Amino acid sequence: MAGRTERTPTSATNVAIAIVAMALGGFAIGTTEFASMGLLPNISRSLGVTEVQTGHLITAYALGVVIGAPVLAAVGSRLRKRTLLMGLMTIIVAGHVFSALAPGYNSLFIARFVSGLPHGAYFGIASVLAASLVPANKRGSAIAGIMAGLSIANIVGVPVTTAIGQAMGWRAAYVLVAVLGLLTILLVRIFVPSVPVAAGASMKRELSALRNGQIWFLLLLGAVGFGGMFAVYTYISPIMTNLAGMAESTVPWVLATFGLGSTIGIFFGGRLADRSSTRGILVGFVFTILTFVGFWFTSSSVWASFVNVFMLGMSGSLLIPSVQTRLMAISQGAQSLAASLSHSAFNIANALGAWLGGLVLAAGWGYLGPSRVAVALGVVGLVLFLGSLVLQRRSRTRIVPDTVRTDVADADTDVDPVGTVGGDPSGAASTALVPPVHLGVSR
Repeated sequence: MAGRTERTPTSATNVAIAIVAMALGGFAIGTTEFASMGLLPNISRSLGVTEVQTGHLITAYALGVVIGAPVLAAVGSRLRKRTLLMGLMTIIVAGHVFSALAPGYNSLFIARFVSGLPHGAYFGIASVLAASLVPANKRGSAIAGIMAGLSIANIVGVPVTTAIGQAMGWRAAYVLVAVLGLLTILLVRIFVPSVPVAAGASMKRELSALRNGQIWFLLLLGAVGFGGMFAVYTYISPIMTNLAGMAESTVPWVLATFGLGSTIGIFFGGRLADRSSTRGILVGFVFTILTFVGFWFTSSSVWASFVNVFMLGMSGSLLIPSVQTRLMAISQGAQSLAASLSHSAFNIANALGAWLGGLVLAAGWGYLGPSRVAVALGVVGLVLFLGSLVLQRRSRTRIVPDTVRTDVADADTDVDPVGTVGGDPSGAASTALVPPVHLGVSR
């Protein structure tokens, strides 16, 4: 396009290296987010508090994500995305140093909140930047590449960090994450292109996304739908040791199994999102509900538990690229905030799931209680999404002329109806459902 002055990678190899550099930050974030769950018993014994109280540390981190994602994404709208990514990772490093040095429960609670503040904004900005480097029909895979760092963390980072935390104390786990954060800053500085700020970028433009009702509906769906996964996974260590009779030393292998399923799921989810984010979300929800049912009925078996944990990781990851791609497509001009808000939704799900899981445990439902909560939340999420599709089609029938509606329907089968959600009655969406907006790149 004439007039473009961006400095971007010139080959697929350079693009891949840039995505890997950004994904390392996701690896560090995923390591701290999920290793904390595996270390809850250790933290509980060290600080002299109950496991339910240590579960609130997960909630503190999640609330940090919810608050930090939109605030930091909007405040940083005028910064180059590479600069913003390095700044966000600096906050993560500081938060983990504070976590490692926290003398008691209250100070650790604050440290986990601070550590969570940059989480959503980092993934959101990195997703937008990665999507800007590839063709429109590869954006789902590019986003999956960023999120792969989070998934691979569950195979390598989480079990290794959990084992280190169990052997050397949970504080060592947070020191390791701080080191990973410093390495990320270095690699992003070297390998990620310094793309100029988009023309017209501003906090006001990013905040315009908040006026889009479809975005809020999709965020609600994510908050409820992902809550089930976190209701189970937050308490995965006591569930496995109490129901399946596993030794605590087996927990790192359980977490690695979750990570393997998550990694496979994120790449399949990226392919689904490339073809149709609608189909990807539907498949993800159905798969998730079936997984929760499996947990409910087979968690007393060691081998079935490993299968359940693998499916739990895979089902959650299937949804992420499609939800992220759909949000970015319907938020033209405010992709950074929308992409960051998706992680707010995921972490509202984290907080909601951890809270509801702890609530049923405290109420005496036993360790099968969280899986029952998960089934209910998964069903609610699926119903919400099906309802949104019905409303979308009714709106299209009322507003879009017949000739245009036919074109859109034909295009839906090849790509995705997501672009029509934003309301393009002109029919332009029929030929390019995801507008070529060159995310994060000036024109």
